[in-house]
Amino acid sequence: MTTLTISGTGTMVADLPVLPSSVPGFYLRHRAGGFVAHITASEFAFSTVRGLTASVPVAYGADQDTADTARWVVSELLGNSVRACGDHVPLVIEVYVTGRGIQVNVHDPAADLPPRHSTVAMDSDAAESGRGLGLLDMLAPGWDSAPSPVGKQIRCHVVGSK
Repeated sequence: MTTLTISGTGTMVADLPVLPSSVPGFYLRHRAGGFVAHITASEFAFSTVRGLTASVPVAYGADQDTADTARWVVSELLGNSVRACGDHVPLVIEVYVTGRGIQVNVHDPAADLPPRHSTVAMDSDAAESGRGLGLLDMLAPGWDSAPSPVGKQIRCHVVGSK
């Protein structure tokens, strides 16, 4: 954790976890209780965001099990965005602690491609794909999709185990 002070005043704003430096295709900033990442889809960006999802919420008081579940949710949503939009898609990922757990929002530019809840059981032989959204139903019940300035956002709340 690091302390952020207002320049010239010496006023402490908050203790914040240290975030990696931004690089082309990966811009990261703090937000209340977590972080926001503006990325271009890549192995580096996905790996870094998954790692931050497992550690930054814990620094803000979330338990590790909930952070690990949020990391899985982020991974699934990032993969879905690439499948829907293609390689190197620009994405915005928000991860932050709430009073009841961890909120995960992933924004992608495909407003016309909302995710669909499957009517096929996850253990069915007919379920060739789409199991990830079924798992989201289990790990983040009530997830939804909404318009966003970028296109659409998928919003998931992972309830804490504390």
